[in-house]
Amino acid sequence: MKAEMKCIERERQALLNFKHSLSHDFDMLSTWSDDDSNPDCCKWKGIECHNETGHVHMLDLRGQDTYLLGAINFTSLVHLQNMEYLDLSYNDFQSSHIPEVIGSFTNLRYLNISDSQFAGRIPCELGKLAHLQYLGLGSNYLYGEIPYQLGNLSRLKYLDLGRNSLSGAIPFRVGNLPNLHTLRLGGNFDVKSKDAEWLSNLHSLTILELSSLGNLGSSHHWLQTIAKLIPNLTELRLLDCTLSDTDIQSLFYSHSKFSTSLTILDLSSNMLTSSTLQLLSNFSHNLQELYLSNNNIVLLSPHFRNFPSLVILDLSYNNITSFVFQGIFKFSSKHQSLYFQNCSLTDESFLMSYASTMNSSSSLVTVDLSSNLLKSSSVFYWLFNFTTNLRTLYLLSNLLENPIPDEFGKALNSLEFLDLSSNKLEGEIPYFFGNICTLQILDLSNNKLSGEISSLIQNSSWCNKHIFNGLYLRNNRITGVIPESIRLLSELEFLYLGGNSLEGDVTESHLSNFSKLRGLFLSYNSVSLKLSSWVPPSQLSYLFVASCKLGPSFPGWLRTASSLFKLDISDNGLSGFVPEWFWNNLQYIDMLNMSYNNLTGAIPNFKLKLPLRPFINLKSNQFEGKVPSFLLQASGLILSKNKFSDLFSFLCDRSTAKNLAILDLSNNQMKGQLPDCWESIRSLLFLDLSNNEVSGKIPMSMGTLVQLEALALRNNNLTGELPFTLKNCGNLVMMDVGENMLSGPIPSWIGESLLQLIILSLRGNHFLENIPIQLCNLRRIQMLDLSRNNLSKGIPTCLKNFTAMSENSINMSETRSHIYCLGKLNLSHNSLSGRIPSGRHMQTFDASSFEGNIDLCGEQLNKSCPEDVTIVKPQGATNPGDDSTFYEGLYMSLGLGYFVGFWGLLGPILLWQPWRNAYLRFLNTLTDYIYVMIAVNVAKWHK
Repeated sequence: MKAEMKCIERERQALLNFKHSLSHDFDMLSTWSDDDSNPDCCKWKGIECHNETGHVHMLDLRGQDTYLLGAINFTSLVHLQNMEYLDLSYNDFQSSHIPEVIGSFTNLRYLNISDSQFAGRIPCELGKLAHLQYLGLGSNYLYGEIPYQLGNLSRLKYLDLGRNSLSGAIPFRVGNLPNLHTLRLGGNFDVKSKDAEWLSNLHSLTILELSSLGNLGSSHHWLQTIAKLIPNLTELRLLDCTLSDTDIQSLFYSHSKFSTSLTILDLSSNMLTSSTLQLLSNFSHNLQELYLSNNNIVLLSPHFRNFPSLVILDLSYNNITSFVFQGIFKFSSKHQSLYFQNCSLTDESFLMSYASTMNSSSSLVTVDLSSNLLKSSSVFYWLFNFTTNLRTLYLLSNLLENPIPDEFGKALNSLEFLDLSSNKLEGEIPYFFGNICTLQILDLSNNKLSGEISSLIQNSSWCNKHIFNGLYLRNNRITGVIPESIRLLSELEFLYLGGNSLEGDVTESHLSNFSKLRGLFLSYNSVSLKLSSWVPPSQLSYLFVASCKLGPSFPGWLRTASSLFKLDISDNGLSGFVPEWFWNNLQYIDMLNMSYNNLTGAIPNFKLKLPLRPFINLKSNQFEGKVPSFLLQASGLILSKNKFSDLFSFLCDRSTAKNLAILDLSNNQMKGQLPDCWESIRSLLFLDLSNNEVSGKIPMSMGTLVQLEALALRNNNLTGELPFTLKNCGNLVMMDVGENMLSGPIPSWIGESLLQLIILSLRGNHFLENIPIQLCNLRRIQMLDLSRNNLSKGIPTCLKNFTAMSENSINMSETRSHIYCLGKLNLSHNSLSGRIPSGRHMQTFDASSFEGNIDLCGEQLNKSCPEDVTIVKPQGATNPGDDSTFYEGLYMSLGLGYFVGFWGLLGPILLWQPWRNAYLRFLNTLTDYIYVMIAVNVAKWHK
């Protein structure tokens, strides 16, 4: 017997249309059925209907562990005119705009679309929602001015526009909201105007947040208006407003009674010193939460003891003096959370006398001391004395060494979350962690811990096995096999054991009990995965098994892993064809690495959607034929060192959405002319087609890649002149078109339009005539290679103006300030003539930079010029050094992150002459590392 229909059919269809418009719902809408299995939409997850009319009046689709993905279609919801509550927060709607149709939902009382990747302007039609009481638009990518029509929402109680990029003047009509108790604003607003009276009209206001108002401190009128509000506020947040101690004094000095109401104060990311902390201690006896991170606080005085009600204190990212904890803090029974992340704290901070620790105790449950300079065990013993009820402890990214003290397991037996990662801890993994019955997550990654996992499992009671869900032991020195007894930890969601010296087999017996497993990291061990009959749990999202023994056959058990988010099966000894079902399983993929295998065949051009714009690395395989156009949906695509031969059908397919930022097709078998449809992927930041056999002219449409930062066309058969349209690519940092058959004069527009260039290589072509003087405008140039061409006439004397970087130790921040910093110059094997320009910098280049120019003379070549009177003395050649150090420097510099300009990569190369001289032989390799840095930047596009 069919269930009685309670919801209205047109509203049911509207909801189904909304669902179908999304790319993916990650099973969040699994109960929304378009068949007879669950026809009553009032029973669907996130839906609530009116008991009498059956109309949908609540739609709660707030994302949490799962979320909605795709461009949202608000129009499909217009039939839900009786809706009063709409929550779409914490989803990923991929830069969707808030449509004007939002104004048609006139019955709405609650609207929350914060943290959902919305972009564009705030529509003025929101002002039509006369019944609205709650409006949350925070933490999106909204820009432009706040529409004055929001002042019409007279019933509004909560307004959040914070953490966006809004600008212009804040409309005075916002002051016409008599019921507003919470206001959160953030953006580059104009607060220079003296008219801030609208703010003082908000008589019901109890919570005020203003963020990123860079000139707030310069507006005395604004500060006065805020000061008048303080006696009625319970929460005040003024973040990143360039406030000084004087500004805070003007806010609080005359309101000594404000402590009766204010319980939360956030002044993070300003320019405050210890004086502000002392001032607040006089007035804030009822303050419960105090956030002062990222200021200039150095010294904490004894006045700090005057916060008897404080529950949460955040002083992270301040350069606190080392004796901060030596009797300064007087913990009350209410103090629960302490955040001192990245405060330059040393061991001296925690050296306290025995007398000072007597009868000491606190109710601290959360302590964050990560990213400091702690080295010894002092901090552990400080914690043992003061934090008997500690539940969460962050000590990651310090310098902690030696074994973890045995007293740890007894003194901190209430821990639920412990992070000691990225230190220098030694010794065997303490077994007592398995005896902390409350422990849920243990992270000991990136240390020097040794021993075997079997000892940890066998010597512990694991009284917490029914709640323990995260074991992170990556990058230590753990040996032995992974014991089958690890399956006793049946609640594990994340098991990260990669980067150790584990060996042996991993079978179904190890993993079959992990029904909740979401992340498995076994990469860079010597284990063999024998999982032929393993059925991965449906929620498995992270799988990293790089450099494990998995092949040669493609793992069939991956067929049921249909929810993978990140997958690394690189260097697994896989060979043969990739089955079709694998590509169809990539619908949720964000990162795929299958590099360094022996996979073969053509990749079919499936009609496959990749909504997460993944980063895909198929490098060093034997894939061949056409590059399938569905891969254009990726944000990064590394296909180098394969046998791909056709670029046209891939690049010029206009039916596929293109988000590509990185494209590496170097070292393939590309032939024929480059396609002339580059305008279809204007999102490109990095393009490498080096070491192929493409011929003909560089197409004019390549000049439409205005965001391009790196262009590598090295070692092909390209002919003709450089197209003038490339001058539009003003963001280029590297341009390498060496080893081709390009001709004509070197364009002067290179030095006029490509002013961001750090690397320019035109070597091994047929360029002729003189070196254009405009190249001297390249103020960031570090490597200039014009060798092996037909250049003639003299070397421009302006090249001597480039300032040499010292080969000795140089402060990198000082180096970045140099205007002219040429590090490597090669003009060899041309037809240049005349004297090499003199100058201190030009003397740093040896004969290899100028050889092969018969009519060139100068000290570097030990060849006097005809007009010289004296003979040039011989100069000793500089030892080029071992090229292997060049590679080492590249790997070291990658740890500095995306850029630090391009300096993170190029700085170490240029500061030492052996690396500079090795550049010409390793320029092909250099591009590999540049795209890695760009890939890090591209990752910000992902959720």
